[in-house]
Amino acid sequence: MTAIRVLLVDDDPLVRAGLSLMMGGADDIEIVGEAADGAEVEALVDRTRPDVVLMDIRMPSVDGLTATERLRVRKDAPQVVVLTTFHADEQVLRALRAGAAGFVLKDTPPAEIVDAVRRVATGDPVLSPTVTRQLMEHAVGGAADTRRTRARGRIAALNDREREVAVAVGRGLSNAEIAAGLFMSVATVKTHVSRILAKLDLNNRVQIALLAYDAGLLEESGGNGH
Repeated sequence: MTAIRVLLVDDDPLVRAGLSLMMGGADDIEIVGEAADGAEVEALVDRTRPDVVLMDIRMPSVDGLTATERLRVRKDAPQVVVLTTFHADEQVLRALRAGAAGFVLKDTPPAEIVDAVRRVATGDPVLSPTVTRQLMEHAVGGAADTRRTRARGRIAALNDREREVAVAVGRGLSNAEIAAGLFMSVATVKTHVSRILAKLDLNNRVQIALLAYDAGLLEESGGNGH
């Protein structure tokens, strides 16, 4: 099996050393580079071709949010997992909107961080339903009405079935759970998710969830996905 190539980005050398040590114990993960600032990321990505970037948010020159935005607009961009010390932080939310595949807390047990890298490498976002709700609730503020109007305009591009799937993704359900709840095969769910991503020009399921929330679809669904 080809090893998952990982780039570590954090301004704290002790954090990078700890992450490198914990990742080094996994046979299927290879650390291909380290950066101390977001300004170094694009050049390192070009040189090392990582599958996953573990990205700190707060760095002295170019922060992780800006670095994530720059990466995710590139063709064949690596997946980005945000590293943070906060459970719910506005900057983390912005990183997810920019296309990050999820986030992990810096005090997360090593085995869970390794598992997060594996999951993201296969296209599975690292956000539990609880964390997703926490971040979404944190995002509610003065700009909520503007976001809702904008989000509803984008969601209008979906047909009814795709809308149902988007709601289910927004509730944090897996493909298997969506398939069971909407009486379709897992393969059909994957097809719908792919179409939603393409129609709405999104990077991953996390962005589908955030858009569904912004549009008010989760409130309308009454919590049951229909």
